[in-house]
Amino acid sequence: MSTLWKDIRYKMLHSGSKLGLLIGINVIVFLAIGIPSVFEQLFLKTANIDAFAVKYLELPANLKTLAQHFWTPITYMFMHAGPLHILFNMLWLYWMGQIFEEYLGNKRTLTLYFLGGLAGAIFFVAGINLIPLFSGPEWQSVAVIGASASVMAIVIATATLLPNYEIYLMFLGPVKLKWLAIAYVILDFLGTVGPNAGGELAHLGGALIGFIYIKQLQRGNDWSKPVNRLFTANPKMKVVAGGATDSRKSASSALPRQDEIDRILDKISQSGIDSLSKQERETLSRASNNDR
Repeated sequence: MSTLWKDIRYKMLHSGSKLGLLIGINVIVFLAIGIPSVFEQLFLKTANIDAFAVKYLELPANLKTLAQHFWTPITYMFMHAGPLHILFNMLWLYWMGQIFEEYLGNKRTLTLYFLGGLAGAIFFVAGINLIPLFSGPEWQSVAVIGASASVMAIVIATATLLPNYEIYLMFLGPVKLKWLAIAYVILDFLGTVGPNAGGELAHLGGALIGFIYIKQLQRGNDWSKPVNRLFTANPKMKVVAGGATDSRKSASSALPRQDEIDRILDKISQSGIDSLSKQERETLSRASNNDR
C-alpha cells in the first residue's frame, strides 16, 4: 500500500506533468464525497452529504445564489455526478492532455483547464439567464457540475494546434482531431435544446476558449505566462568555468526564440506535424523540454 501511495504522490506532484495532479484532485474529491455519502444512505437512510455538495459546491444558474456561493465557478469543475461521468472526463483529459503536453510542454495545462472551466461557467450562467428558451422559473433552480468544460478546452485546443493528428477510435479507426472536434461541437450545440442544456452550454464555453487560446498562442500571446510567473522562482546568478566545449553545449541547448516557436506552431496548424523538418522538430522539442 505504501508503494501504491508513493506512486500516486509521484504522478500527482513530482512527475512534471500536470495531468496527474488534475486527475488526482478530481478523483480525491469524488471519493471524499461519494464514499461517505454511500455509507450515510445505507445506514442512516439520509442524504445530507449529497445535499451539502449540491448546495455549496455545484454551480447554480440563479444569480442571487451564485453571488452568495461565489466560489462555485471553481469548485464545480472538480465535481462529478457519478462513476461514468468522472471516468469519461478523466480518460479524455488524459488522452488529449498527453498530446497537448507533448507539443506545448506542461506549463500551460493548468491555465487552460481553469480557463476552460471558467468559460464554461460564464456560458452556462449567461445562457440560462439570457436565452429566451430558459426564461421559465424552473430553470433558475438548475445547477451544473463536472470537468467537461475544462476537458473540452484541452480537446479543442489540441485539435486546433494539431488538426491533422490522428487517433484511433474503436469501431471508427483512425480519425483526425479536427473532425473529432467538429463533431463534439456540433453535438453539444444540438444538445442545448435537450435535457442537459446547461451542461452543453458549458461545453461550448470550454470549446471556444480552447480554440481562442491556441490562436492567441500562435500570435505570440501566451496566456499562461502570468500564471507561471507566480510559481517560478527568480534564477540566481551562477558563474561556471568552461571553455569552447561549454560554449558549444550552451549554443546547442539554447532556447529557441518565441517567434520561431510561433512559426512552427503555425506550420503545424496549416500543414500538420508531418510537414516539419528535422531541425524544426528539434526546436519544438527543446521548447517543450524547457517547459517541463
